[in-house]
Amino acid sequence: MSHAPHTIRTALVTGGNRGIGLEACRQLGRAGLDVVLAARDPERGRAAAERLTRQGLSVRFEQLDVTDGDSVRACAKRLDAAGVEVDALVNNAGVYPTEGFFSLAEETMRRAVDVNLMGAFHTCRAFVPGMVRRGRGRVVNVSSGLGAMTDNVPSPAAYGITKAALNALTLVVSAAAPPSVKVNAVCPGWVRTDMGGSWAPTSVEKGADTVTWLALLPDDGPSGGFFRDRRRIPW
Repeated sequence: MSHAPHTIRTALVTGGNRGIGLEACRQLGRAGLDVVLAARDPERGRAAAERLTRQGLSVRFEQLDVTDGDSVRACAKRLDAAGVEVDALVNNAGVYPTEGFFSLAEETMRRAVDVNLMGAFHTCRAFVPGMVRRGRGRVVNVSSGLGAMTDNVPSPAAYGITKAALNALTLVVSAAAPPSVKVNAVCPGWVRTDMGGSWAPTSVEKGADTVTWLALLPDDGPSGGFFRDRRRIPW
């Protein structure tokens, strides 16, 4: 298999069994990368990985629950034992609660924090140190303009708050990492997925395009930015 013309060889995508995550796996595989499709549900994850493998792509499935630090660390250990070095981490797993603030249950808020924020926290802690050690890496946090502070109040409540927090995590990890490890956030737009709904205006291919672009940034590419349609947008 011909690898992409730079040092980013293997990508791990969380929530990789459907929607933007699955399309990012497909696009990264087509770009010549080895892809680790990570998903919480082993049956769905395995089926998705097999579909991509049948398309001639290099994809392996790993069971991973981003909300569980032990699960993330166990996955990192398995990959390490198999000699797999994760060069690009796509934090795509997410939940989209739509309740307004006054009808928001504590349990719903906690779940949103666990998946949308702590999920990326766990995976960054598990995989970014290796990138720093090897002197190469890309982290892509799939966020949303609904978490931007600049031109709206983050909304819906739990989703907007946790995506704003994910944007803050992006800046913190970017500042902690050397320039050889690029850490960025992306707003894929309103995309036709199970989460976005069938009436959303953006195709899943276009939604995943900036995700893939950020995972494959050249060495002089940006870090600590927030992007939509390959262009920087305000936080």
